Amino acid sequence: MGSVSGCGLGARGGARQAARAFLAARPGVIEVAVEDPSPRMPRARTPDLVEGTGGFGWHMVNDLARHADVRPGPEGGKTVRAFLPR
Repeated sequence: MGSVSGCGLGARGGARQAARAFLAARPGVIEVAVEDPSPRMPRARTPDLVEGTGGFGWHMVNDLARHADVRPGPEGGKTVRAFLPR
């Protein structure tokens, strides 16, 4: 559940916009996809252990996933996908 949260929170970028999550069991992997309307791409940043402003999500997704990618949406926004080992 941690990487689903990380994927979703990272995709939202702190904005209060609707995001949709999808899970799919594939041979050998679980695909997690989060669609969100923001065009802002996820980026790795130094985690903030003092002020609590985040910085953990994209690191966590990339550490846990076999592969992660970001695809622009057809009408703006993006889909963040992570493929986790089963």
